[in-house]
Amino acid sequence: MNSVSVIGLGSMGVAIAQSLLQSGYRVTVWNRTSEKAELIVKTGAILAPNAAAAISASAVSIICVSDYAASYSILDTDEVKAALAGRILIQLSTGSPQQARDHEVWTQTYQAEYIEGAIVASPTQMGQPEATIFSSGSPSAFHKCEPLLKSVAGNVLYLGEQVSAASTTDLAFLSYLFGSYLGFFHAARILESDDLRVDTFGAMIAQISPVIGGVMKYESELIQSGAYDKPQSSVNMSMVTVDLLMEQAREAGMNNEFPVFAQGLFKKALDAGYGEEEVCALIKVMR
Repeated sequence: MNSVSVIGLGSMGVAIAQSLLQSGYRVTVWNRTSEKAELIVKTGAILAPNAAAAISASAVSIICVSDYAASYSILDTDEVKAALAGRILIQLSTGSPQQARDHEVWTQTYQAEYIEGAIVASPTQMGQPEATIFSSGSPSAFHKCEPLLKSVAGNVLYLGEQVSAASTTDLAFLSYLFGSYLGFFHAARILESDDLRVDTFGAMIAQISPVIGGVMKYESELIQSGAYDKPQSSVNMSMVTVDLLMEQAREAGMNNEFPVFAQGLFKKALDAGYGEEEVCALIKVMR
């Protein structure tokens, strides 16, 4: 399998196509605005006249556009649906778990195999060992496409036949990431309030990130097993820290929305009687 088509030439689509070209694939591309294809065509890609022609040109097609609505606006035509039969469609557009389920059914209706994917990398990281793609869906299609996907991202994680798994895992990762953003930005304000450097703190966080990852792994195992009764860090202990964050914000006269949010969840956990349980017992409140 040495040919692949890429539909959608935003910054990520171009990076995907470029990575495939560099790995020796014959790459056919298509984009609504053909001007965006000019640079990638100069480096060896073939420009298809329309989306159906792009899909017809290869056994595997990757679509990477803004969202599922944009994806359907391209794919849901008689010409494309006819071209899909017997081919593999890899969906790398952003979508929800239910959208992934629906899109698998739609693709199978037109006799094509389907892989759902979620990219965890920036366009400049594509093709590198650290670039990650969560993938799920047809096992046979993934087996055929694994070398191709590993040309796009060095770390390709297949999460199984349940097609929604990639999207669900991506959203779980993004929840962790955005929670980290909020915590870090509040941390930056704490540092600024005492005239300390934010970039020095950021470098420290990068250095100790394996320790943080270890903590998250430990908490995840307790959540999975439901064993909250032998705490290393209890809800009560953690509430002391949250109250201290509130006190610091008051003393510094700075924004306190982040600790207020945390305080609300911790108070619910204490009111529910989880004070002497591991901090991850908060999930019982969130359930």
